Amino acid sequence: MFLDQIELYCRGGDGGNGCLSFRREAHVPRGGPDGGDGGRGGRVIVEATDQLTNLAHLIGHKHWNAERGAHGQGKLKTGKRGEDAIIRVPVGTLIYDSKRGNLLRDMKDVGQSIVVARGGRGGHGNKHFANSVNRAPREHEDGEPGQERRIRLELKVIADVGLVGKPNAGKSTLLSRMTRATPEIANYPFTTKYPNLGIVQIGYDQRFVIADIPGLIEGAHSGIGLGHEFLRHVERTKVFVHLVEPMPMDGSDPIDNYRNIRDELRMYDATLMERPEIVVVTKCELPDADDVAELLSEEIGRPVMKISAVTGQSLPELTKQILDQLEPRIEDDWQPPVTKSYAD
Repeated sequence: MFLDQIELYCRGGDGGNGCLSFRREAHVPRGGPDGGDGGRGGRVIVEATDQLTNLAHLIGHKHWNAERGAHGQGKLKTGKRGEDAIIRVPVGTLIYDSKRGNLLRDMKDVGQSIVVARGGRGGHGNKHFANSVNRAPREHEDGEPGQERRIRLELKVIADVGLVGKPNAGKSTLLSRMTRATPEIANYPFTTKYPNLGIVQIGYDQRFVIADIPGLIEGAHSGIGLGHEFLRHVERTKVFVHLVEPMPMDGSDPIDNYRNIRDELRMYDATLMERPEIVVVTKCELPDADDVAELLSEEIGRPVMKISAVTGQSLPELTKQILDQLEPRIEDDWQPPVTKSYAD
């Protein structure tokens, strides 16, 4: 299951009550007050981790309550502080205050954290109120209640490369060949219902994250076909690899399909047009692939790659082009990665 939005109720722990106590020991006739303070309540903390890819683990846990602080005790013993409740989320999660709608934090880095609900302060024991006039105070405080807040979590996938294109253009197959990801692959549109991530490892010191964005259709920018659900995940990609199918199953024109996807990206967010784009004709073993690549090249005014995720044709060259966009200076001794072969 993949989940990229969820609302949670968070409540910090209540502070412990202060203690009303007097020192009573043999041979100490004037012991005086010795009530300790209550402990502070625990906090609710959201923390980013790279061990998660979406928010599905939170489906059955929508209420987060931190532990309350322990009450103060006699002999000036301060109550124990309440344990924090830690909500772990994948990197790329946006945290909003549900009531006000404002953004609290963009969790871009591993280990980044934010307190979304503070714990209540512990109450003072009667020792706190002792002075030269009132030497035997009977006042003490109750702990303060913890903060309550509803938050909305929204995941925007952080990836170096985003695969975009019409449904059934070959994005999932390409991801499975370039990485160890195992997305669902079938010969019908909309097989991919949520973004899949994979890591392309090159040698020991070069790697990039690639995301398979579910197929976009005309009107996606206005929410048609879950367009907003998909388009939000392209906002953080650095490079687009635009896949064009030479012989679409629906009989549509490949050039028009390319234009439509570009228009949807532009209408959703005009700044996306400034991102580097590598245009690729997939399934180059099909008879119309060469003609489509030539027409596309004339359309955009630059070369168009032809690849086959099934046979592995030109996949090393595609990886090299992606690296050139991500890292302008690539060592001369670069070696192409080993891709999986279905023939083995």
